[in-house]
Amino acid sequence: MAAPIFPVNTHRYDPYRTFMFQVVIDGQVVAGLRKMSVLKKTTEAVKWRSAGDPAHERVMPGGTSYEPVTLEQGLTHDPVFENWANLVNNFKGNAAMSLLNYRKDITLNVLNLQGVPVISYMLHRAWVSEYQALPEFDAGTMNAVGIQTIILQHEGWERDLAITEPTES
Repeated sequence: MAAPIFPVNTHRYDPYRTFMFQVVIDGQVVAGLRKMSVLKKTTEAVKWRSAGDPAHERVMPGGTSYEPVTLEQGLTHDPVFENWANLVNNFKGNAAMSLLNYRKDITLNVLNLQGVPVISYMLHRAWVSEYQALPEFDAGTMNAVGIQTIILQHEGWERDLAITEPTES
């Protein structure tokens, strides 16, 4: 018999849904968040041969790189994306501006259907490398939602082990 998928809620068989998530920047939940790309890291494979055994190739881990994270937010009056992007560079292109707060640790929460965080990751030293303020407008689409986007470069992530599986009733 397979091990239970959920140690606390052994009655549960269904995994968590991808539409229940939140991103926290500067202690505030981002309003109108629509989509977030995957958390992915890749460790380079370094191949080498030993002089005593040149017939066999060996592989060891090399450097690890982290893919950028893309966040999409419905167009609202919440300026969190624009304010953060302007810390890296503003429309005046002032190279002397302070870069004191442009890197941020942000929290990514997976929520259960009751809206309680069940899995949480901390993204370390993230900064905005690309910001799309407005979407493409098309008068022929009546039901489209305006989306703004940021792409975050970062220096890695780790799971917050303090967030554990909550008991469900």
